[in-house]
Amino acid sequence: MNHLRRFRFLILLAPVAGCAPGSSDPARDHDGVVRTALHDFRVEAVADGLVRPFAMAFTPDGDLLVTERPGRLRIIRDGVLLADSVEGLPPIRALGRGARSMSGFEQAGLRDAILHPEFETNRLLYLSYVKPGADSLGTIAIARGRFENDRLTDVEELFHADAFGNGTDRSSMWGGRLVFDHDGYLFMTLGDRQWPSAGDLEAHPAQDLSNHNGSTIRIRDDGRVPEDNPFVGREGIHAEIWTWGHRNAQGMAVHPETGDLWQNEHGPQGGDELNLIEPGRNYGWPVVGYGVNYRTGSRIHPGTLMDGMEPPDHVWVPSIGVSGMLFYTGDAFPEWRGDMLVGGLSGRRLVRLRLDGHEVTQEETLLQGIGGVPDIGRVRDVREGPDGFIYLAIDGETRDVDGPATGIVRLVPAGRR
Repeated sequence: MNHLRRFRFLILLAPVAGCAPGSSDPARDHDGVVRTALHDFRVEAVADGLVRPFAMAFTPDGDLLVTERPGRLRIIRDGVLLADSVEGLPPIRALGRGARSMSGFEQAGLRDAILHPEFETNRLLYLSYVKPGADSLGTIAIARGRFENDRLTDVEELFHADAFGNGTDRSSMWGGRLVFDHDGYLFMTLGDRQWPSAGDLEAHPAQDLSNHNGSTIRIRDDGRVPEDNPFVGREGIHAEIWTWGHRNAQGMAVHPETGDLWQNEHGPQGGDELNLIEPGRNYGWPVVGYGVNYRTGSRIHPGTLMDGMEPPDHVWVPSIGVSGMLFYTGDAFPEWRGDMLVGGLSGRRLVRLRLDGHEVTQEETLLQGIGGVPDIGRVRDVREGPDGFIYLAIDGETRDVDGPATGIVRLVPAGRR
């Protein structure tokens, strides 16, 4: 892959009946039905009272596990949020007030939670979280434990990053999304820890393979490094690294048929990206990109393309604040099967992307401001439930790590309850 690759012309789906002229927002009837190009649906509340939910995971027992960034793992059972959080989690550093922007301290804490592919027999649950540390406000880590009887036991740390902060109270951009691929390898995204994108851009930590800043790592389910990782045996390079040159990847998903690994990534002001992740590749941050500096709008990158650096497969300008993502495989919305769904934070939206191989050919906004229903916040995570419905974790708006409480909602086909 090289800089000669170009974006294919996208089909941006026309507004459906009921939209204002020229609007790209989905229509909403007076009965609460959101009408989109292929499926109509309602937004239903699942549970409320969660604090800064980051990720969701469905268990084979029918429970919905939800991580809260203050450092709690919660259980929703039979539609009820249990009062007690899960016991046995490792020490977690959650930071809140004092940050100067939404990208500050509140990004620390508990991040993702995923089940081992053989969870039904081994009950292993994996967590990503900010591990307390004496310097750099801590570091991102992965632990696993056995989840039984609503508690976590036999907890062990599998990995902690050598991803140092920038020495200020804005050392955020943690990353922390987890996914298992079809071969049972575990991947995690690591942010660049918000190092300034100025000066010698090629000397930025995200371009330095001697640390984990701005990388994607790949390990075995027990934390060991696979022998076929691209940098195994290379002196001065962390062997866990799979790709580098990322800013802050907040969503990651494996294509259900091809097994391809995809990520979305926060740009600065403008320039959110969707990337096909391939081993040993450099994704360019901050040397190339599509965004500009916050507030001033001044230029960051000398260009958008450069030999040896992977161009994105899709960009959002302006940014939508990309978050959780999935490939839909269920039966509740059959016309969306195989499509990618991506949440948005600053965009307060959910978008659907259709791919033809590795090319994005369609983009449709399914929700924006939650489709005209009461605006319930920023979409932080997107998961498919065992019922085929689409579940969204809604994050809060303030910088306070402990509030306000928000909840989980789901998309249900119109006419279904």
